[in-house]
Amino acid sequence: MRLVSALCAIACCSFTQGSHAADPDLVGKTILLGQSAPFSGPSSQLATEFNLGARTYFQAVNEAGGVAGRKIELRTLDDAYDPVRTAQNTQTLIEQDGVLALFGYIGTSTTLAALPVFSGAQVPLFAPSSGSAGLRQPFNRYVFNIRAGYDQEAEHIVDQLSITNLTHIAVFHQSDAFGAAGLEAVTRARKKRNLQLGAVASIERNSTDVAAAAKALLAAHPDAVVLASSYVTSAALIKEMRKDGYKGQFVSLSSVGGKSLADELGNVGSGVQVSEVVPFPWAEASPIQREYAQAMRKAGVPTRSFGSMEGFIAAKAITEGLRRAGHALTRAKLITALESMHDWDAGGFQLSFDPSNHNGSHLVEMTQIGSDGRFLH
Repeated sequence: MRLVSALCAIACCSFTQGSHAADPDLVGKTILLGQSAPFSGPSSQLATEFNLGARTYFQAVNEAGGVAGRKIELRTLDDAYDPVRTAQNTQTLIEQDGVLALFGYIGTSTTLAALPVFSGAQVPLFAPSSGSAGLRQPFNRYVFNIRAGYDQEAEHIVDQLSITNLTHIAVFHQSDAFGAAGLEAVTRARKKRNLQLGAVASIERNSTDVAAAAKALLAAHPDAVVLASSYVTSAALIKEMRKDGYKGQFVSLSSVGGKSLADELGNVGSGVQVSEVVPFPWAEASPIQREYAQAMRKAGVPTRSFGSMEGFIAAKAITEGLRRAGHALTRAKLITALESMHDWDAGGFQLSFDPSNHNGSHLVEMTQIGSDGRFLH
């Protein structure tokens, strides 16, 4: 963590000195966005899905002529879910590649490591895939969130469990910023309802050595276990506890990646619940669901997921901001344009930004893995 802080401090100093010079009118035929995400390692499916949805939308925009005649290019760098690499990638994307904006970072620890870097450079980050309060409070004018926060997810989860009289709630979390944020959110939601504080078990990020955690949780006999860990780690815990006879409810925060978790669980996933912050990707009831489904079919993408739906919506929203920013694109103009999107309707999914609030959506819905591995809504 000290290494990340030192890297970010150096980056911020250098960027602050030259940030205004780095914001000229965009020239040429390309609008360059930059994404650092874990395209390798245990969380790679999350990055791949988000990127796929975003690229599918951008491809459709580019085929239709782009934005004011300019094509959108999404340049990606792999950080392998390593916060140090994320900070380094962010510096590269800004200093060397000269991106207009950053887009679709995946993960809490990684995005928080990059926060001082892009903030110091006065470069906006749009649609980080994290519900961390650290990306919401205090207000940061360079962060635009399109997903509900973990506090909102935890409120919904605990409320739904309480309705079904599952009030003895345990938490399993990974030992990093994401896990800590998830634990804090669930703890606040439980205390608000004066519910019993159940067992808490933690594990190192991306580890599958869950035996000790499973034993501790089983000994507490909770009604439900809320998961704030990667899909690989969460799946390992669920399998271990199911094998040892646990019959209670598992509920995960959305950042696990619902489809990734279902794929990892295979035939033992039935009944596991996941809170989600985007419209159900397998339905076609709303305009955004139909637009997404049609675009995925046209692009020849055989599978849908919550991650690719999030990426698709994020791409549609930033494209709207780019259109509003006009032809002489700068980072400052993009920020102002995004802040003009009050109650903007993406097609049944509303986003609302203004100069004092960049938390665009509050949507949280509960889903469940069915017996065949498909999600029920």
